[in-house]
Amino acid sequence: MKTLLLTFAIAAAVGGCATTTSPTGRTQYVGAVSQQQLNALGAQAFAEAKAKTPQSGDARQTAYVRCVVNALVRELPAQWQSTGWETALFVDKEPNAFALPGGKVGVNTGIFTVARNQDQLATVIAHEIGHVVSRHHEERITRQAGAQGVLQLVGALLGSRYGQGAADAAVQGGGVLAQTGFLLPGSRAQESEADVVGQQLMARAGFDPREAVNLWQNMITAGGSRPPEWLSTHPDPQSRLGELRDRAAGLAPVYAQARASGRRPNCG
Repeated sequence: MKTLLLTFAIAAAVGGCATTTSPTGRTQYVGAVSQQQLNALGAQAFAEAKAKTPQSGDARQTAYVRCVVNALVRELPAQWQSTGWETALFVDKEPNAFALPGGKVGVNTGIFTVARNQDQLATVIAHEIGHVVSRHHEERITRQAGAQGVLQLVGALLGSRYGQGAADAAVQGGGVLAQTGFLLPGSRAQESEADVVGQQLMARAGFDPREAVNLWQNMITAGGSRPPEWLSTHPDPQSRLGELRDRAAGLAPVYAQARASGRRPNCG
């Protein structure tokens, strides 16, 4: 009976979701939140980031970042172009960037230590935009909602049979298993997919896709130690470099066509 109830709970959690196909052909489970809700969450997170971290007063660097963002956004499908993208350059030495639903892009000034030309900066920003257009935020929320619902039911079932201590232990241990065996592998898949989508996007916009390799080499040099791949949300660095290098060669015609068509960003 307990097995039957657990199976029913899993089916109910998944049944509330919808399936779609990602830009690379991967099956995704989405639907826990609407696009409007996602956009509102993105706007709220962006507002909090701006309230917490000072923005750069360097007009030249800010224009540089916006130029790269605009060049990339122009190559997105119409539904994503119409979002009304907003960019902020944060004074933070951590070499990082992010993009949020609703067209919000944040870049730290520390990124300039590793992104040493416009093509390398485009690599970072295109990767982050790739998360948005691939619906990774929606997928992550849906995945977490489903995992949390199942864990709570397992705890309730064990608690009714063995007491609250068993229920608490099951939920705590189950949370670790869900993180390492369910949520993190999905995150690595999303990171790899954002690499693919981002590198394609930058090539279409007229940025050199070969610079993605140089950017990530710079990131590896600056990164120092990292957790084991199975406990990380990012793919193994050396594997990632190989994939970026191979993909850059395949995107050479796309990049050449973009340049021949006049897409020649001159951001700085």
